[in-house]
Amino acid sequence: MNEKLESVELSVVVLCYHSENIIETFVQQLLNEIQELNISYELILVANFDKNSTDSTPQKAKAIASVQPHVKVIADEKEGGMGWDMRSGLSMATGTYIAVIDGDAQMPASDIPIVYGVIKFGKYDLVKTYRAKRYDGFIRTMLSAIYNFLFRLLFSPRFPIRDINSKPKIFTNTAYKSLELRSNDWFTDAEIMIQALKLKLKIAEISTVFYQNERKTSFVGLKTVFEFIFNLFKYRFNPSKENKP
Repeated sequence: MNEKLESVELSVVVLCYHSENIIETFVQQLLNEIQELNISYELILVANFDKNSTDSTPQKAKAIASVQPHVKVIADEKEGGMGWDMRSGLSMATGTYIAVIDGDAQMPASDIPIVYGVIKFGKYDLVKTYRAKRYDGFIRTMLSAIYNFLFRLLFSPRFPIRDINSKPKIFTNTAYKSLELRSNDWFTDAEIMIQALKLKLKIAEISTVFYQNERKTSFVGLKTVFEFIFNLFKYRFNPSKENKP
């Protein structure tokens, strides 16, 4: 356990909730892409689980880490939603640059070296993708367009963020530490961008392709959409109660 005192250039937090059918393939894709960069790195697999769940993601994540020295795993019983998972993974990251990506392969692993290059050589504080092409259906695309329109209207009329929820997102370590993330749920992506805009961080967006997930049912239902919209208005007009845990 005494193994590495070398500084980590890039931390990649992978949100792996219920990803048993894809985690091994996607992690290998990420490793292939990152190793091409020839930098020091760590991969943090967030495999938190629901009580009494039969999903095998935690076991598969630990098996990967047992043979991959740069892979870490956090696999705790869940106390919240996606935001809680993201914060638990980000809290373990030590890199000069910290990226977060969903582990379902809807965004390609090849996005990681792209956003890393843009943030490092473009001297940005935060770089994220926007889904220029989507293959997840008309309804999801329309709901996302409405949500992003509301976000721009409420928070960023002067800096039109195209796609709040798209990943990967990558921060400098300094920029990440300047954020005070509290959201436990799906609102966490919006919370990141709202705070980044308030702090006047230097932000860039680059295009990506968003693929249909053939192996996993989406967790974003109508209830989640209403939750998104409710939280937008709550955050905009009652900022003193910003989604506290």
